[in-house]
Amino acid sequence: MITIDRNSQSPSSQNLWMNATVNGLNQTFKKYIRAASITAGVAALPIAFAFPANALQVQINPPSPRLGDTISVVVSLDNPASGNSVTVSRGNENYTAYEVAPNKYRAFIPTTPLEKAGGRTITVTGGGETKKIPVEVKPRTFKVQRINLPPGKAGVSATKLELQRASEFRAVRTPEKFWKGTFIKPSNARMTTPFGVRRYYNGVFAKDYYHRGLDFAGGTGSPVAAPAAGRVVLVGTVKEGFRVHGNVIGVDHGQGVASIFMHLSKILVKEGDMVQPGQKIGEIGSTGASTGPHLHWGLYVNGKSIDPIPWLNSTFE
Repeated sequence: MITIDRNSQSPSSQNLWMNATVNGLNQTFKKYIRAASITAGVAALPIAFAFPANALQVQINPPSPRLGDTISVVVSLDNPASGNSVTVSRGNENYTAYEVAPNKYRAFIPTTPLEKAGGRTITVTGGGETKKIPVEVKPRTFKVQRINLPPGKAGVSATKLELQRASEFRAVRTPEKFWKGTFIKPSNARMTTPFGVRRYYNGVFAKDYYHRGLDFAGGTGSPVAAPAAGRVVLVGTVKEGFRVHGNVIGVDHGQGVASIFMHLSKILVKEGDMVQPGQKIGEIGSTGASTGPHLHWGLYVNGKSIDPIPWLNSTFE
């Protein structure tokens, strides 16, 4: 390296040196701008290179969920070359993100009346990025029922087989998506008990209980229809030991979404059958732990019972 001592030069020499330096810098800067313009097209500023566009776009629906709602997390990858593996989690729970379109993924996060309202953080990773998204789950008032049981009556308890089959039903996770659009009501009968009702038994609050579905007060023999397309994965009868559920059907709609139909008088499908929306699958009854003819329809998302009403009013892609 050659070092020039400007202090030892004459004023005229210093001026010549400064002019040459400035001209050199100007030429260098012009070459840099031309190079940047060729590389970046219309964006010629150097800051455009330092801050690339986000490869990970996340949309949360509904934007203001309430307890009992299904939270839909839709992830779009603008830079799939960085890797198309997408993960969605909340706390210690991981939720499968299914590809619903090229470079577009969706995961469902269920909420229940047993949870506390307030803030949650949803962590999404994909395309080489990680985003932590705050979500505020609003409180919700659920109806309360007070039931007094006769002295010494413990109520009907489920059999071991019944509990095992119900657990297997809730654990089904099929990668295919069978449903399309909004769900339809499985019965035209009057809706009675809503989702989420809490109960007191003999004055004691049942803290782990909430009504896991919707009740329809139809007459015995009234039709029960599939609310959406799916595969029958559970058929159980009172004779087999389904003392609480009664005659029951479970339908897998795919990707962690499933319906259960309880207290039926007649079952018209078998396990493995594919059903379509509106197809008659059974008839209303009063089998199992039931005080009168009605249909109990429960909708489960990733193993948890959620409010079916939003699925009747909105489309979950």
